[in-house]
Amino acid sequence: MLASREDILPLLQCPKSGAPLRVDGDRLRAEGESRSYDVVNGVPLVIDFDNSVLSEEKTLAQAAKSVVVRRVYSGPRKVIKHLLSPPKKATRKNVAALIGDLCERNSQANVLVIGGGSIGQGMGPLYDHPTIKVFAFDIYASPTVQLVADGHQIPLADKSFDAVVIQAVLEHTLQPAEVVAEIWRVLKDDGLVYAETPFMQQVHEGAYDFTRFSESGHRYLFRNFSSISSGVSSGPGRQLMWSVDYLARGLFRSRLAGKVAKLAFFWANYLDYVIPEAYASDGASGVFFYGRKSTTQLGPDDIIAYYKGAQ
Repeated sequence: MLASREDILPLLQCPKSGAPLRVDGDRLRAEGESRSYDVVNGVPLVIDFDNSVLSEEKTLAQAAKSVVVRRVYSGPRKVIKHLLSPPKKATRKNVAALIGDLCERNSQANVLVIGGGSIGQGMGPLYDHPTIKVFAFDIYASPTVQLVADGHQIPLADKSFDAVVIQAVLEHTLQPAEVVAEIWRVLKDDGLVYAETPFMQQVHEGAYDFTRFSESGHRYLFRNFSSISSGVSSGPGRQLMWSVDYLARGLFRSRLAGKVAKLAFFWANYLDYVIPEAYASDGASGVFFYGRKSTTQLGPDDIIAYYKGAQ
């Protein structure tokens, strides 16, 4: 179930100093400091704009709306979207494992979703579970977030969450290692993390797209976590669809042409079911990591031995 905005207030802290934030009229103020933060249409806006790609002036002027167009699909377009991007088997399996592990811990688990402006593909069961409370933030306001924040400086107290989920977000961060360090900080001891990140995908969300990770690189990014499972979230078949889409876009200078070409290759999705994991790892569209907060670190030698590909 989705937490209320009131639920998150006791956890808020200043992203600059770490001081607790308290409601002060129509703003949030850091205890013992003059620094304060806006609340836009009931949504706390807790960002250190001096260290963010977001502009404070534009964010306030737009009432914290997304700077990227977010399309909502319905009718025939929703059917086509599902055909081009069917639910991932790996996501379903991993979310089910996460829910199972959380249910073994206690009667009420608190989960933080980074990039929760919309409910991610395959994440519905997490939100629907009666004993899991979902807290979420994004860099824009939406009905599914309790605050607007930047993952590089998560304005939430240490050791507050049983799990953190970050799906299709790290490629949009300037310093992914800083975001992962923040995830480690806000997790309780023995807390869980589930991440999905692109490996071979073309640029999406324009100027707000920065980096990619191989499966080994992704594992090393989470080197301060012990691994429960890791691997390919979407394989070379889906990667081929991305390539066909952007090839047609470039040739015809048209996003629509890309989508038509992608539709013609929808069958490539299903090739991923027959490609062995090792080969899929070397040519994956996206990768995942499911792990547990640890006090030991994966070393450089360990990551060489870790390689799962076919080469």
